[in-house]
Amino acid sequence: MEPTTSRVINAPATRITQAFARAREEGRGVLIPYFMCGYPSAEQSARIIVAAAEGGADLIELGMPFSDPLADGATIQHAGQLALERGMSVKGCMEIARQVSAQTTVPLIFMGYYNPILAYGVERFCQDASTHGVSGLIIPDLPPEEAEQLQQAAKQNGLALIFLIPPTTPEERIERIAEMVASGNGGFIYCVALSGVTGERKELPSHLQGFIERIRTHTQKYQIPLAVGFGLSTPEHIATVTSYADGAAVGSALVTLIDRNDEKTQIDAVRQYIQSLSQK
Repeated sequence: MEPTTSRVINAPATRITQAFARAREEGRGVLIPYFMCGYPSAEQSARIIVAAAEGGADLIELGMPFSDPLADGATIQHAGQLALERGMSVKGCMEIARQVSAQTTVPLIFMGYYNPILAYGVERFCQDASTHGVSGLIIPDLPPEEAEQLQQAAKQNGLALIFLIPPTTPEERIERIAEMVASGNGGFIYCVALSGVTGERKELPSHLQGFIERIRTHTQKYQIPLAVGFGLSTPEHIATVTSYADGAAVGSALVTLIDRNDEKTQIDAVRQYIQSLSQK
């Protein structure tokens, strides 16, 4: 294994860095849709995720369902509960990642909670994620202060560990997170648009641009991209956010869209929605 102090050469995480660099060259933001693995079914979720890649997604978050999802609003909780009831597991999420990565080069990021990763085994999880086509990890309930074991395993397996920063984060903590990201395999920082749980919002918070500028004062020297999530749902949201951030994530709106369509129309609906949000 590579020593924990050095980056893995040709790491899967470099694909995330390249996606941001490509979008920057094209004068646009990175679009990051979120899908719950196993929702509405394992087979259909894989097909939907591939459709999102075809529609113009730059990165794709693959949600790993968990029975106690603290950061998730009602919409994503509902999708996660159904996925669990239908037998989705960490191993099943790995299989979906493998299927999707065989059909698209869009980088995949696992987003889930720490407990199932601990149960699976941290080293094994990172190794399997890397070999199944995953480039990075977002773990909402893992504070940076407790992330050393996962960060080392992620780094050894070429994965980016992506941290969330909510608006209430003090300056010294933002600085510490920026240092941790800079010492890893790359990736980005996920800026949480508002405190609380995920869910669609009609309007963006008034403080958002100032919040992003505050984070940027700590990340600029490391050239770490900043992506915004929680509550984004319209092309106007994406255009506004990417005028001052490097990327935008959309989650609950996609779960709602899948919910409103039957199996025959879900794939086209998702592809068209992603196209409407994409600035390509």
